[in-house]
Amino acid sequence: MPALDPGSTALVLVDLMERIVALPLAPRPGTDVLAAADRLAEGFRAAGAPVVHIRVERPGVDTQPPGSELVAALVHEGDPVVVKRTIGGFQDTALHELLAGHGVSTLVFGGIATNLGVESTARAAADLGYELVFAEDAMTALTADEHHASVRLDFPRLGTVAATAEITLDGSS
Repeated sequence: MPALDPGSTALVLVDLMERIVALPLAPRPGTDVLAAADRLAEGFRAAGAPVVHIRVERPGVDTQPPGSELVAALVHEGDPVVVKRTIGGFQDTALHELLAGHGVSTLVFGGIATNLGVESTARAAADLGYELVFAEDAMTALTADEHHASVRLDFPRLGTVAATAEITLDGSS
């Protein structure tokens, strides 16, 4: 896979929240996804590319469930955080405006769950004209079948599926 331009590429990490990462997931545990996402995020930050975190809040409740915070070690100062109240990250949020403000035209995705928050956000991004890359080992789902359906059937129609080790920014890993 060719190196991506850090001036027009953003890493988008979906729902890497404590309670979601702790779920029984497949084909890999949430801790493996966090490690892969962290490696990607470090490379993006080093290249000057934005790392955007999306987290969900349940609408109509006074208090979010315990563990609704993003995994703290993953979020660094200056990383934008977008709060969504639907499955996808674009609906009724300022995500598109945020990305446009950074001059972003390519998105690299990771997160949980592959077939829910990641795929819903990616479909909207494709509709908005973004180029998409999916970091397969930086995502997982509630079942391996759900993950594989997205990664093998849907994502190749929307963009490029790659391992995190293959995703570089102008020579940075």
